[in-house]
Formats: sequence, structure tokens, C-alpha cells
Amino acid sequence: MTDVFVSYKAEDRRRVKPLVDALEADGFSVWWDAQIGGGASWRQAIEAELNAAQCVIVVWSKRSAGPEGEFVQDEATRAQQRHVYVPVIIDKVHLPLGFGETQALSLVGWRGSNEDRQFQAVLAAVRNKVGSQGTGQSLSTRDRQFLSRRTVLAGSGAALALAAAGTWFLMRPTAAQSESIAVLPFENLSGDPSQAYFSDGIAEELRSALARIPGLKVVARTSSEAVRSADAQTAASKLHVHDILTGSVRKSPQMLRISAQLIDGKDGTERWSEVYDRPVGDALQIQSDIARKVTDALAIRLAPSSAARLKVAGTADAAAYDLFLKGVAVRQSGHTDDNLRSAVRLFDAAIGRDSKYADAYGLKAITLAELTAGFANSGPEMQQGYAEAGQAARRAIALSPDSAYAHAALGAVLAGQLQCKAADAEFRKAVAHNGADAVILDDYGHFLAPLGLTQQALDLGQRAVAIDPLNARSYTVAAAALFDARRYADATQATAKVLKLNPTSQAALMQLGDSYMLLGRYDAARATYAKVTANDVFRLTSEGILDERLGNHSASAAAAARIQQLYGAAASYQLAEIQAQRGDKDASFAALQQGLALPDPGMIAIRTDPFLDPLRSDPRFQAILKRIDFPA
Repeated sequence: MTDVFVSYKAEDRRRVKPLVDALEADGFSVWWDAQIGGGASWRQAIEAELNAAQCVIVVWSKRSAGPEGEFVQDEATRAQQRHVYVPVIIDKVHLPLGFGETQALSLVGWRGSNEDRQFQAVLAAVRNKVGSQGTGQSLSTRDRQFLSRRTVLAGSGAALALAAAGTWFLMRPTAAQSESIAVLPFENLSGDPSQAYFSDGIAEELRSALARIPGLKVVARTSSEAVRSADAQTAASKLHVHDILTGSVRKSPQMLRISAQLIDGKDGTERWSEVYDRPVGDALQIQSDIARKVTDALAIRLAPSSAARLKVAGTADAAAYDLFLKGVAVRQSGHTDDNLRSAVRLFDAAIGRDSKYADAYGLKAITLAELTAGFANSGPEMQQGYAEAGQAARRAIALSPDSAYAHAALGAVLAGQLQCKAADAEFRKAVAHNGADAVILDDYGHFLAPLGLTQQALDLGQRAVAIDPLNARSYTVAAAALFDARRYADATQATAKVLKLNPTSQAALMQLGDSYMLLGRYDAARATYAKVTANDVFRLTSEGILDERLGNHSASAAAAARIQQLYGAAASYQLAEIQAQRGDKDASFAALQQGLALPDPGMIAIRTDPFLDPLRSDPRFQAILKRIDFPA
């Protein structure tokens, strides 16, 4: 039986092929062909495959959605009848009559990357239909928020036992609790794919509002989106929650219709529902009302302070809120320089309308920190980026002292500047709030792991897994913490879990290869590194270290030269690692001094990095350690 049947217009074959290749690379069997029509036997073959496939992806384009797309539309109807229909758009089109009620997943502008958020959303929908467990976010560029190769697994893992036995048992999510809920993506029924940001944003704002309620477990966005096509009972089972909140949004220039339903995940019965027909500017009041109605239906008695936390968005300006949601959508559409800069501009536009919009300042700060860590090309550019991010974070905290995102953003900024003790204090404030989501828990865990604070990192990972169980990123703190604790055999098992959910993660592949190398499994390490993009700085570094361990001194020298040529000062920490392994202590210390001067955020890994072991007995190493303000 074929996993996936791809329905498309023959003229779009070139554009559809990257989707087929990406699905096959993820392990799915895919049926498709270049010709549509051409005889009875061909039609019978199509019908047989269409009826047998566990999932049917219908690729909507200008051709397939138009008058000449009748064959594709017939296949889409059959897929709907079998409940295996997954619509994907590659052009900005209005879907034919009868297909607009199911939200289409956008691959408009997608360039074929397996790690792109657009493809990950499609992958999650396919896995849901085929029966595999959910998927996770890409871990590629964002993993470099802390530039050290030891900390690139930005994300979160479950708390593992210190003994290897029973490791994976402890990573299983706990059973559903009575006060637990998942807010599934609200369907965009506007007939305009460009409005998806609004319906997705409403669902996310509701998650944020409900997450502030003490004692209520709210599943994070990525895991919720992984089951967007599932029925309520299936979604509740996969997410280990008792209740499901779902709904839809239909938006016109003047009017807004939002429907919401609270469903008991155990038996599928409706606990509460309501339809709101209001002017577009009333979106904020509608969301606040939904949040309050949900808490009433769940019989959660709120203290006055908790009730105040239900406030949605933090602004009364509907236009500012709309700009904020657009910024969130752009930021999440792909971790690129252009996307992050566009998101900052949208957050600035929202702030321009409401100068006291704390959430906009907070997300601006986080985005600037990511932009600086991932894309700054020089020391001055990095310093300027962190200064701007810090200013935005402090403004957010001044406006909303309890904002988890604002404190986490400031923590990331301070960590990037190697002010680790101050960063730790901000991260602690962030995770102390009920509004701390899985991303914040992940980031703090990855900050603590290279400092050698293993158990604290694992505890944070366990919290992240509880609220984001279908996200590969939620399992990476455990992998990083075990590696930094030098428990490489356990680290390989933990990293394998990440790769099971996200097989193309470059960061996870690098950590797995490093674990193999430090276990003396050199052939396995080489084969794993080969799966990483050529000329990736981390791959070049690890392969150079491996060559040195195998006695190929000239090859390791060539790797160091290549890193210097391609990355210069931005790779000072990686150059320090490879030169330390080559026995050139003077060159290694020179690179570390350069890392301090930038500063390179990766320097926080210096405490636990095994590739710097040849330097540890040198007085110069202790002098460098003293220049970084590590927490106790």
C-alpha cells in the first residue's frame, strides 16, 4: 500500500518534483506520474492507487484550480470522501467550489528544503494521515542561537535517568490530566490563503492566554499543529490531554466570524461552543471571551490575579494586533535573514501604533537576538544587534514585568554577550511564569547544559516534553545535556530520538557524529558527518578533528584553513577546537581570545567542551575561564 498519492496537473510536474523528493527522503512511499489521462488502463491504475493510498496530497495551482484542472478536482473529491485529503497550494489561488472549507497548507515560495517550516507543516499532516507520530520544527539555523557546536541543539529534551537503563521509558509523555488542553489551529475559511496568519495567530494567542492559568497544562503550537487534521479524540490521545479547543475564522474586510468549540477528548462530546459575528476590530474581545468561556467550561475557579492574566494580546489597537500577528507568521515561516528582518519591521509597525505594546517589544527582542546570533558578520555588527535586542527586551519588561518572553529574550541577549550570571537570572524569571512555553524552556535548558548543570537542564527538558510532545525540538536538551556530561553512549540514544522525529536535522546529525567519534567509532562518525551540508562550519571542524585523530595531520590542517577562508573570525571558537586537537596551543588560544573579543556566544561551552581538553592544564585556559561570568 502506498503511503502518499500526489494529485497534480501534469504541466506542474517540475514544480511538484521537489515535494515528492522531500517526502521520499523522509521515508514515505509516494505514487505519482508525469501524465494524466491517456487510456482506460491508465485511468484504472490511477483509481487503484488513489483508493489504496493512506494520504492524498492535492497540489492546487493556477492550472489545477482552474477549468482545465477537472481531473485533479475529481481526485480531490475522492480523497475527501475517503478522509485522506491533504490540500497543498503552490500558487496563491482560490480553491474550486467545495474545497475551501479545509485549510490548504501553503508551499508558495518553498524552495525544496526539508527543514523549511512550510514543508514541516505538510509533513505533519502526512504523518497524521499515514499513522506515524507527529513531526518537529527544523533545527538548522535557529540551532545556532548559541554558536558553539556543543549547544546548537536548541530545543528541549525529557529528563533522563542517570543510568542508561530505562532512558526511553522516562521520555514518554505522562497520561492525560483533567486540567490539560490543546488548542488546535483554527481553520481559515476566508477563501484567501494569505489570511492564514490571522487564524493561526488567534489560536496561538488563545494558547498564550490559557497558559497563564495556574494548574492548566496547555500544549504548545508545534505539537498542536502536528495533529491539525485529526479528530478531537485522536488529537487528545496523541497529545495526552483531556480537552481540545478548535474553531474556524472567516474574515472579510468589514466582518469577522469566529466559531469555537471545546470538545472532551475522551468521548468527543462538545462541552461548549459559540459563534461570534462581529466587526473586524472586535477580534481581541472575542478571544478574551473565548478564553474565559473555556475556563468556565473546565470548571477552573480563577483568583482575581489569574483572571487578569487571561487578557489577550496586550493591546487595544486592532491594527497593531494585526501587524503583530503578521510579524509572528513571517518569523515562523522560515529562519532566514530576510524573514527575521521583515518580522522586526512588522513588530516596529505594531509598536508605532501602540507604543506600550509589550508583546511586540518582546518578540522584537527575541527576533533581533536570533538575527544577531545567526547572521551577524562582524564583531561590531554583533554588538549592535545585541544592544538593540537588549533595549527592546528591557522596554518589554518595563511595560509587562511578568512577560516570560521578555525575560527570556533578555536572557538570550546577555548570554550572547557572555554575561552568563545575569543571563541565568533572567532565564529563571522567564521559566518561573506560567506563560513560559516550550521554546523558552528549551533555550534555558540549552544555556545550562554546556555549563555542566546537567540535572537542571534535564528538568527543563522534561517540562518542555510535557507541553510539546510531538516536537523533535522538545527532546534535544536531553541529547545536549548528556553529551556535555560526557555520557556519549546515552547521548547517541537521545539524539536518535530527535532524528526519528526530524531525520534531516543538521544539528542532531552533527551531535550524533561527535558522539560516535568520542566513543572511538570513527567509521560511523565519518558516515554521519557525510549527511550534513558540505562546507558547513561544524562539519568541517569535526571532520578535521577526526582526520587528526586518525593521524592525517595534513588533512586537519586543510580543514582549519578552509574554515578560516570561509568563515573568518565568525568561526573563532571552531578554529580553537580544531587547533587544540592538532596540538597547536598558541593558535588555539589566539582563536579563543578572538572569541572573547567579539564576543562569540559559543564561548559559554568552554567549561565542558571535550575538544578543548588539551588546553585545560595551561594557565592561559584558567585565565580565559575567569573572564566569563559563569553562574555558580
